[in-house]
Amino acid sequence: MAFRNTPEAKREKDGITYYLRDEISIDDKLYDRFAIQTHFVERGESYLELMKKYVLPLYEEGNVLSISEKVISMCQNNVVEKKDVKVGFWAKLLSKFASSNNHGIAMDEPYKLQLAINIAGLPRILLACVCSAVTKLFGKRGVFYKIAGNGIDGIDGFYMGSSFEIYHDIALLNPKEPKKVCNDIKENLGISCMIVDANDLNIEIFGKSSDLEDISDEKLISLIKDNPAGQSDELTPIILIKEKKQDEEITDENSSEITQNDKELEEKLESEENKEEN
Repeated sequence: MAFRNTPEAKREKDGITYYLRDEISIDDKLYDRFAIQTHFVERGESYLELMKKYVLPLYEEGNVLSISEKVISMCQNNVVEKKDVKVGFWAKLLSKFASSNNHGIAMDEPYKLQLAINIAGLPRILLACVCSAVTKLFGKRGVFYKIAGNGIDGIDGFYMGSSFEIYHDIALLNPKEPKKVCNDIKENLGISCMIVDANDLNIEIFGKSSDLEDISDEKLISLIKDNPAGQSDELTPIILIKEKKQDEEITDENSSEITQNDKELEEKLESEENKEEN
């Protein structure tokens, strides 16, 4: 997982630090993406105050804000502590056969699997395991989470590999009423936004403000399809997406042409000066 906050991409404005991500083209329109760096968001913080502090100084009408679901879950204190999860026989057994990946903790972590059992119930998890094992033989993945349901795919945490120690001992659940949260942000701060669960493998929109209803989820996802928030410890959980105006768009070809014209003008002036001296 590459760290994406490179020094050359770093920018600051009004005390806010953000990182430029690659511009992206959707439907013949170009978009800039600003990965806004925040402090580590603690449990119970106000998401309105966070957006007011970090986003409003950069936000313009027509922009779209992508917010990591982790931020909202932390603000809502929608978490489970490791000490409250008692790992049982089935979690220990089934976790040995679960797949692992390099993009976060998976069901091979007994605590996470036990939490899934606590939420969805053992019968449903057993059914999901059986169906997943069968469908994997035919190259189909993701069946476990579809059958388990209950937001199991959104459980994030109990991750000993995180540099943030708090994630060693807590798991975040999916945010509550994400659409309501988005509308709350829009009504109070005027920020059009969506709450997403994004990683380097998949992106899911949990909710979006009502003014974005006319924009398909597919298009919104395409704006962040490369996961500009990052997968490491960037502390850039909010992405500000700005459509580039035509007068801001200077292609490499135009830029090169301007540079060449300037060079020719300089050479002409030098030539005239030399003639006058002679």
